[in-house]
Amino acid sequence: MTQALTLVSHLLCPYVQRAAIALHEKHVPFERVVIDLANKPQWFLDISPLGKVPLLKVQRPDNTEAVLFESNVICEYLEETQPGARLHPEDPLARAQHRAWMEFGSAILVDLWGYETTQDAAVFAQKREALAAKFERVEAALGQGPYFAGESFSLVDAVFAPVFRYFEVFDAISDSHLFDALPKVNAWRHALAARPSVRAAVVPEYPQHLMDFLKQHQAHLLTLAA
Repeated sequence: MTQALTLVSHLLCPYVQRAAIALHEKHVPFERVVIDLANKPQWFLDISPLGKVPLLKVQRPDNTEAVLFESNVICEYLEETQPGARLHPEDPLARAQHRAWMEFGSAILVDLWGYETTQDAAVFAQKREALAAKFERVEAALGQGPYFAGESFSLVDAVFAPVFRYFEVFDAISDSHLFDALPKVNAWRHALAARPSVRAAVVPEYPQHLMDFLKQHQAHLLTLAA
């Protein structure tokens, strides 16, 4: 019997997108519940130890419910329990390397948060420099593509796709030129953007929601618009 899965989400959260991409890649049916992180409902606070999304609610065979939190934990659970395409390598060493690059993707998101929310030009420049250095490391790690591990889509791809999605909006405001000298990264991000699971991980209005978020934070990035 198929487990009933519910993904508790936020419209912009990149960590939610990881789990959604994994679910779509495995063609697993799931319900999606969107909350407002600025006005968290009590039922959410009651079941989220960290007060963060994503959460994955899993219905047990006896109809009780388990709640998983942290995106990488959710993705690993889906990989271990759900049918469909395998999203981790079979080789233990390669699998460990993929998990390490997933953590690296999370480190990029930390810098991205400052890049998109700061009102300070100096902080913005520092974050851009940090992102450039990290993307250079990614460039050195990539092979022939189109995905991180070649022809096979993996959880590393699910982690980086939401990272690159930000720049579809950011670079429409003002081109960061972060990828100009990184041909492998540039090709990878375009391959990910075209992937059906990546497109399905957000609502069609995502770009406008992100623009609204930047305006709410009076982001320095907006001052660079031509």
